[in-house]
Amino acid sequence: MKQTIPTYDLNGITHHQFHVKRMDKRTQEAGDILLDKGIHRDSHYIFTCMESGHVRMMVDFKTVEAKDSTIFCVLPGQVHQGLLMKEVCGWFVAVKAELVPDPVRSFFDESLGDIQPLSVDKGLVKKINTTASLLHASYTNEMLSTKEGFLIVQSLLNAFLGMFALMYSRKNISPASDENRALQLSRAFRILVRKDFKTMKSPSEYAAALHITRGYLTETVREVTGKPAQHWIHQEILTEAKRLLVFTNLSIKEVAYELGYSDHTYFSRLFSKLEDQSPSEFRNQHQ
Repeated sequence: MKQTIPTYDLNGITHHQFHVKRMDKRTQEAGDILLDKGIHRDSHYIFTCMESGHVRMMVDFKTVEAKDSTIFCVLPGQVHQGLLMKEVCGWFVAVKAELVPDPVRSFFDESLGDIQPLSVDKGLVKKINTTASLLHASYTNEMLSTKEGFLIVQSLLNAFLGMFALMYSRKNISPASDENRALQLSRAFRILVRKDFKTMKSPSEYAAALHITRGYLTETVREVTGKPAQHWIHQEILTEAKRLLVFTNLSIKEVAYELGYSDHTYFSRLFSKLEDQSPSEFRNQHQ
């Protein structure tokens, strides 16, 4: 088994910062996108718009399924694996983070729930796919080599990604939670946790970084998410710990160090408390 979970970037597929591919059940070209790589992470975003077919994937220990008119996305760093791909038609767009417009990045990276596949109206799928088709047609060296050409390509890409964010925002965020202070703070906290969970382990450290009191942070995060701040710090640690335990052959001690714990016995106790089984039991169960 590998020492680490492989992370793929787009350089193996294209010398551009994004890649557009038509998935067609006649050619089954989609298979090499999701099924061939095994368990891995990507350093880029993947946006998929399906017209028809059936897909099953594992994303961070959860099995997700999509059928027919569906959109879904996988974020950078999520461990995933294609499990089933049957008669899929639609579009697949992989994009490096730097090309994703900030509002779209913020929406997906700061989403407070899991991003599940989303069934959408056939008419909307058609609109998204028309945009993907235009993007694919303009995705030529000739277009990408001039400033004006690239501007057109970037605009089409923004339109495609914007439609994804719009569909998900209609589904996930109710107007009542319209970016009030509590929601902004919870998002800022969750972003920091994802970035710094290996070095910052306590709510106090995050509160200091956000220039607020620990009490205010915990109260606000609980109000927005239903869970206290410490829960989300532990969840981030736990998710990464599980990835390393199942998909690498690092020892428990090495996993602990990788997660920023100098005392591996403390890490093992924490994992056992949160997961109701020890790290080695979890590893044995999932390998």
